[in-house]
Amino acid sequence: MLLTIHRGANEIGGSCVEIQSGDSRILIDFGMPLVDKNRERFDSASIAGKSIEELKKEKTLPDIKGLYKDEQPQIDAILISHSHLDHYGLLDFANDKIPVYISRGAKELVEATNIFIDKNIRLSNTQIIKHLTPVHIKDFKITPYLVDHSAPDAFAFLIEAEEKRVFYSGDFRGHGRKRGLFERFVEEPLKDIDCLLMEGSMLGRTEMLYKDEEEIEARIEKILKEQNNITFLFSSSQNIDRLVSAYKACLHANKTFVIDIYTAFILQKLGEVSKKIPQFNWEKIRVKFFKYHADKLAGAGYKELLYIYNRRKIEMDELNENKKNILMLARDNSIFPLIIKNIGDPEGSKIIYSMWNGYLTEEFEKFCGERKIEIEHVHTSGHAILNDLRRFAKALSPKCLVPIHTFEAARYSEYFDNVKIANDGESFVI
Repeated sequence: MLLTIHRGANEIGGSCVEIQSGDSRILIDFGMPLVDKNRERFDSASIAGKSIEELKKEKTLPDIKGLYKDEQPQIDAILISHSHLDHYGLLDFANDKIPVYISRGAKELVEATNIFIDKNIRLSNTQIIKHLTPVHIKDFKITPYLVDHSAPDAFAFLIEAEEKRVFYSGDFRGHGRKRGLFERFVEEPLKDIDCLLMEGSMLGRTEMLYKDEEEIEARIEKILKEQNNITFLFSSSQNIDRLVSAYKACLHANKTFVIDIYTAFILQKLGEVSKKIPQFNWEKIRVKFFKYHADKLAGAGYKELLYIYNRRKIEMDELNENKKNILMLARDNSIFPLIIKNIGDPEGSKIIYSMWNGYLTEEFEKFCGERKIEIEHVHTSGHAILNDLRRFAKALSPKCLVPIHTFEAARYSEYFDNVKIANDGESFVI
């Protein structure tokens, strides 16, 4: 097999790996970059209106023959590991004759993102893949493995061809609510792995404040029990483990979890995949309507859902009257200042900041400080810590371990055996 890491050999985000066997070619992930060449946050709006050739020249799009809309397709399939934009965000540039293999949960989240966050990632030619159910794509046999990650229904892949076995870890961890998947995998690992493509997002980062979701849940519960004003949770609506932690904390603290229409929609869609995911009509959950979300949902043909969600609607007056008993999901966007303006006296309210610290801006900290709103970081990573990466690599014992999805490829040899460092665009034979 011939492997080419088109992006991700030396950066987190923008993942894209090509594997070729004979005349069979597949891509694993086709993600939007997270950073530019200066390691500043990538501006996704910068690609608007540009041609494929322009984006190739500036290296936003990898130069892959037979992938794009204006070419005769030569890629047999694109595998998407999970529903984060840095793994699927460039799909709309691909020729739609190329089938996309994706989990049901990931597909639901991509489509929800299209509605509410003004993305247009078409998934018109999809094949739904399932845990441990192999698919055959020409010369390749591909087996998806469900992994513990902050994105639900996320996969790693075993790729087999020419009597060789490559394992693509995708993004994973061993400390989330699905960590049993990780433990079972390292206890009964795959054998005879010729090449392991393993993420290392946490290499070079400081240790986490909270080791797992149970610690997150316990801290949120304690905060809620101590609060005399409204509490906000800043978290991605697609981080289902975190929403579960928050919801359980609300139940234990006898508080109400207020979500928005976007979150209610996501939970409803994923509830069709797993019955354990909280729903908008469960005990202690209410829905706050915002015009932007309502307009987006109605415009996408889901107007009837607004009437259904209305049964659990909470108005601002009721929210204000019961604010010490409220945990409200929110974000640093144009809506939040309007919420604060209508809260009455925001002094003593608190933000549980449950996201990567890099998203927190000085401007927002100043906004909160001026209003005496406290910000507390309560977060744990969606990626494996070093000890779990070492356990994972040791269990698989690959003949060759290739860093991917990391800024610390040069450090892999300090911690792992049989390391081969690749560069973006460099091909090597397995």
